[in-house]
Amino acid sequence: MRPAWLAIAISCVCAVAHTAAYDLVILNGRVMDPESGLDAVRNVGINDGLISKITATQIRGERNLDARGLVVAPGFIDLHAHGQDVRSNRFQAADGVTTALELEIGRYPIAEFLASREGQAPVHYGATSAHIAARLDLFDREDGDGFFSGSRDASNSQRLTDEQLPAMIANVEQGLLEGGLGVGTGITYVPGASHAEIFELFRLAASYKVPVFTHIRQARYMGGDRLAPLQEVLADAAATGAALHVVHFNSSLDEDARIGLEMLRGVRAAGVDVTTESYPYTAGSSRIESALFENYQGDYAQLQWTATGERLTEASFNQYRAQGGWVIIHGRSEDTNTWLIAQEDVMVASDGVPFVGEFSHPRSAGTFARVLGRYSRDKRALELMSALKKMTLDPAARLQAFTPVMRLKGRMQEGAHADITIFDPATVLDRATYVQPAQTSRGIVHVLVKGIAVVKDNELVEDVFPGEAIRSELSRI
Repeated sequence: MRPAWLAIAISCVCAVAHTAAYDLVILNGRVMDPESGLDAVRNVGINDGLISKITATQIRGERNLDARGLVVAPGFIDLHAHGQDVRSNRFQAADGVTTALELEIGRYPIAEFLASREGQAPVHYGATSAHIAARLDLFDREDGDGFFSGSRDASNSQRLTDEQLPAMIANVEQGLLEGGLGVGTGITYVPGASHAEIFELFRLAASYKVPVFTHIRQARYMGGDRLAPLQEVLADAAATGAALHVVHFNSSLDEDARIGLEMLRGVRAAGVDVTTESYPYTAGSSRIESALFENYQGDYAQLQWTATGERLTEASFNQYRAQGGWVIIHGRSEDTNTWLIAQEDVMVASDGVPFVGEFSHPRSAGTFARVLGRYSRDKRALELMSALKKMTLDPAARLQAFTPVMRLKGRMQEGAHADITIFDPATVLDRATYVQPAQTSRGIVHVLVKGIAVVKDNELVEDVFPGEAIRSELSRI
């Protein structure tokens, strides 16, 4: 007969052995980490929103998720997501995105924007300090939702006075101090912005060691040469020491993207901190009332009105331009599109516009699954690990020097945040189209934000808002 103390001890040991060590365990998945190169079947233990364990041995959780046959990857980070609302976030989450940032146009005031989303975000959110909106503020105009709402405002074509320029810079600087993730400027939408004005934005960014995220100027304002606007921002970066991120290289440079990328690589080799991105579509999108379409001389049939799917004529173009709204811009080369997506130093970012009813550009819903399915698996334009790096580690690395929280994102490693996308590599694919854009991606099986499911078993989870603000931590040099 066992002594009483031994029976109690055995009972305690058994209880410990059967106690789950983790809040959640992901079992038997193909864990892929672009930073370490790990690509193997592993079990992942999650506690308190963090990855606590990655192991080949069996572990036990309060909840267990079988990922056999699925890829377990870091959650996708979108540096260029204009849809900063719950409806847009849900389409982003269904595409594997766990962090959606508005870095091209930005928001203003930053503190107000970040506060407005608290407790209402399915995914993490953040923005740059917005040049356009800070500029409009000088004319007592408001930028509304922060995305081209003031694009038809006449002040966008005005040069700033000697008194206004420092006031605008002070506005942008305040946004940086409130947590802005760099300086965001859509130069193409502000034809009144002088070269000196843009140079001062770069000088401000350099003083805080943050990047300028820019949509380069329209070529027609620089003699029609598509490379001249790129040369402007490369020169500003080199002269000030500011970091630079050129958005949607595909739509900004079209067939000149190949030589443009040579230029980026050349200045990078010379010590300039410059990066870029592309989205996997041959059509762009913008507001039809914006400066982008002033004195439009293009083919009207290449323009598609998102609200109806119709291709435009000169008459319908003029009608909708007076009305205002979103238009899709067709006409780019698929060969160049594929080539850009395959380049190792070109990140993936959606440039996803907000969903208004059922209408948007399909990139708002399908960018990441499209790269994984069409370009990596089907076209074999790039390896799966390379594709994942472009949408996880590379975006995180772009921000982490001045936003330390990003050092814990974009990685499948112990201690990293449990922002995780689990997808089926055999079926993952975009379903959104130009005429039916409001369709979630296929094969994105589970998406976790801070260890909380926002997509489960291929379905969006309702009324779950684990997303947190991503803020910079700055000091001026």
